[in-house]
Amino acid sequence: MREVFLLKYGEIVLKGLNRNFFNTMLEKRVRKALKSVQGEFYYDYAQSTLCIWGSDDADMDTAHEKLKKVFGVATVCRGIQCEKDIEDIKEKLAQYAGELLGNAKTFKCDAKRSDKKFPLKSPEICALCGGVVLENCPDIKVDVINPQRVITIEIRDRAAFIHGNGEKGAGGVPVGCSGRAMLMLSGGIDSPVAGHMIARRGAAMDAVYFETPPYTGEAAAEKVRTLAEKLTEYCGEIYLHSVSLTEIQETLVSTCTEKYFTLLLRRFMVRCACKLAEKYGAGCIVTGESLAQVASQTMQSLSVTDAVATVPILRPCIGLDKEEIVVRAREIGTFETSILPYEDCCTVFTPKHPDTKPDMAKILEEEAKLDIEGLVERAMATDHFVRLDG
Repeated sequence: MREVFLLKYGEIVLKGLNRNFFNTMLEKRVRKALKSVQGEFYYDYAQSTLCIWGSDDADMDTAHEKLKKVFGVATVCRGIQCEKDIEDIKEKLAQYAGELLGNAKTFKCDAKRSDKKFPLKSPEICALCGGVVLENCPDIKVDVINPQRVITIEIRDRAAFIHGNGEKGAGGVPVGCSGRAMLMLSGGIDSPVAGHMIARRGAAMDAVYFETPPYTGEAAAEKVRTLAEKLTEYCGEIYLHSVSLTEIQETLVSTCTEKYFTLLLRRFMVRCACKLAEKYGAGCIVTGESLAQVASQTMQSLSVTDAVATVPILRPCIGLDKEEIVVRAREIGTFETSILPYEDCCTVFTPKHPDTKPDMAKILEEEAKLDIEGLVERAMATDHFVRLDG
């Protein structure tokens, strides 16, 4: 039996004249995802579905896991290919039914006859195939209302396929369809989730980590690198930049009023991130900020931060509460890394009583004490990056 994946498209099918662009980008992402998997893979696109076959030595289990993380795919179905002949379908179903059913006690058959020239209609296909299953799996029962397993028989233009009802894919649109973003990646829970969410909308991703040696150590930097590597499983290639803010933070502590430290630091971070975005062709900055979660994320504080941005700042988590963000972090596999107890630059010099309703005039008064251009220029001179690729 020839095993096959059927990748069912999501919102791409709603696209208009530029649909071919999205189709091409999706196939490119799929090919890249399977490039490191053992074996050869072959592709065919028809009727809003990408069909993928593997060579005899292909690692189909690893391929399956990788395909579930490709943005743009709504459903991943794993099954077998048959001739467009009911006898061949029945013969292969007899061999494959046990694997599809597993330990299920109830099932139903579902037929999708996109080739209307096929001589049997969908109810007839279901009846014949259901009989095959009952004959070969005597402990199973039919339940058309609430079955534990659904066996799907698809009759398409070039072949027929048998598969389970599929697993949920990553959804969204393919990475690369919406330009490039620069993610401000801390070691926390929120920013990896924000990166995942914006990549799901088609943005390719670079990231910047702000370090403060010797106050933040190698363990903190390695934690951020691990988070970026986990994001590459969904986003593909990421260039992870590291920029030192040590001089900036020490200058703020020695020069400025304590309650403004966090906001002043955020403004410096945005200035540096914008310079990186402009240098490397990113059209926006992405942060993990959520409205009112901490002092620097009140509406007034966000407005003060935005004032120094030279590219748009996108905040995918802005309306999520912490519990919702944690759920998403667990789903994408970043949560356990994010909660490792290593300091990031934002927590090293946190004021005891930060200002939650800052006055822009006061912020500008504090910044007037500083050589802003010089501090930013020297911080940017510390930029170094590593290329990560899932």
